[in-house]
Amino acid sequence: MRESVREVIEGYEPQRMEGDALVPAAVMVLLYERDGEEHLLFQVRTHHVEHHKGEISLPGGAQDPEDATLLMTALRETEEEIGVAAGDIEIYGQLDDTPTRSNFVMSPFVGAITAPTPYPFAFAEIEVAELLEVPLNRLLSGEALEWTEPRPGMRMPAFRHGEHLIFGATARVIDRFVRLIGPALGAEPLPTGDAWPTQ
Repeated sequence: MRESVREVIEGYEPQRMEGDALVPAAVMVLLYERDGEEHLLFQVRTHHVEHHKGEISLPGGAQDPEDATLLMTALRETEEEIGVAAGDIEIYGQLDDTPTRSNFVMSPFVGAITAPTPYPFAFAEIEVAELLEVPLNRLLSGEALEWTEPRPGMRMPAFRHGEHLIFGATARVIDRFVRLIGPALGAEPLPTGDAWPTQ
């Protein structure tokens, strides 16, 4: 499975967004194999963070001045937030830039943890309340897919994991990711909403 994902992402040309009003940030779409099954890693944000309190996010954050690239931002934030060292991640490539309601533009990078499992995750307790391991097959199959309506007539993707709902910009990144890799993995096409393109 990883080889198929890597080939798709390596061959993808991400769409970039630029604008003086947008704050650059980067996140990591991170594959983690546990019990022979691939998962994606998400974090439940604490109520101590400045933005998106209590929501589900991908590891990542705003670009710091010392970050030479957005990939460095994604790797630094991933290590700071959940304790995964940059040397334990193989980077496959990048997805489309995605804006957030807090005026950030997220550059999502896709990678996989290559170290043996179980991995010794370590949370930044001020930022991360809980780590979620969501089976990739649940996302690919559409089993977890729901739709939110942030305003009348606009349907946006969301993903259910137990009591948690992954929504907003994070869900849009994951929706794009699973629709992109699904055909290479033999997954059935996911249903579409009115507000989010599948191509």
